[in-house]
Formats: sequence, structure tokens, C-alpha cells
Amino acid sequence: VALAQTPAPAPVPAASPAPTVVKAELVGNNGKPIGTATATGTDRVTIVRLVLQPGAIPPGWHGIHFHAVADCSDTEKFLASKAHVNHGGKAHGLLNPNGPDEGDLPNIFAVADGSVSAEVTSPVGLTGANGLLSATGFALVVHAAPDDHTTQPIGGAGARIACAAFKP
Repeated sequence: VALAQTPAPAPVPAASPAPTVVKAELVGNNGKPIGTATATGTDRVTIVRLVLQPGAIPPGWHGIHFHAVADCSDTEKFLASKAHVNHGGKAHGLLNPNGPDEGDLPNIFAVADGSVSAEVTSPVGLTGANGLLSATGFALVVHAAPDDHTTQPIGGAGARIACAAFKP
């Protein structure tokens, strides 16, 4: 008499950890809040949602970048946020054959009233050993002009006009 074998149950996939969510206030060059930025991510991706109020920035396209230090205290130029995160010897620019560096992001568009509702994605992790939220955190900087995604050092994006500091 042959006994029927019951197939072993399929392994249950491990649950993915919930993404990390951090929020920061965007401030303009006058030091006043102009909107919010929310970063949601894992060790392999970061999604940033920007909501800027009317009058926040001039209408049109603007470059945005991840900067190395979570410091927006010097509101005149936001230079305390330092350079882009984790340059790693790569050139600036999403379209640069020698890039992109890890601070590069797509441009955002401010409508006629100067408000912005945008979401951008980066393959740079938010968490993990080399994630954006490592020891110094990071800043999201908005520039006065669009980034051409090629020209060194910042794609012609011009002055820093807004900043959000994301602290670990």
C-alpha cells in the first residue's frame, strides 16, 4: 500500500520592514517656513514629496539636490549644508556620462503662484550604513534656476533659495 505524501507548505516570504518616514520644514532665504518636505525610504531608495505654499519660490523650473549636512541655519545662502552627499568621485548630472553623483535629483516646477506639489525619487537609500540619514543627516536644497543635469559643478542651477534639514 502506497501512502500519499502531503506536499510541504510553501515558505512564507519574510515581511519587508516598513519604510522610514522623516519630515522637515523648508525655509526660504528670509528664514521663514515656506513648505514641507517628506522623505520616505529604505536602504535602497528615497522618495521625497515637496509641498511649498503660494509665494514660496519664483514660478518656473528649479534644481533640487541632496546636500551632505542637515544644516539650513545660514538662511542667506544655505552654505552650511555643504556640497552634495556622497560624491564618490562622480561628476554632477543625471545626464552626465561620468555621473550622476548621489545628490542629483530631477527638477521641480513652481506654478504661477509660486507653489509646488512634487514628488521625486532617488536610488540613494534613506537608511542603512551609507543612507542619507547617516551621522550628519542631509539637507534638501532648492536652487533659483533649473539644473541642466550636465554642467559642472551644479548644472547651472544658481543660488540656493530654500532648504530643509533632515536629521537622523
